[in-house]
Amino acid sequence: MKWLDKIPYIVITPLAIFLALAPFSPEPHLWEKLKMLVAGTLVRPVDIFDLFLHSTPLLILLLKLLFTVRSQAGSD
Repeated sequence: MKWLDKIPYIVITPLAIFLALAPFSPEPHLWEKLKMLVAGTLVRPVDIFDLFLHSTPLLILLLKLLFTVRSQAGSD
């Protein structure tokens, strides 16, 4: 997972927050698409792409945090 080490937190954190919350009104796309996924109505390709687009930076940030914590715990 060396590619995660190359992504600075200062870049991925604002990007993840912004895309997770965009658009700010009436409700974030990520929240809307997750509700559609749970309801079973996430069937259109554009909606699936939208879920992927808005969730990817957040998932990358979470992976980076997980691997950082694991590597620091292993070095103690």
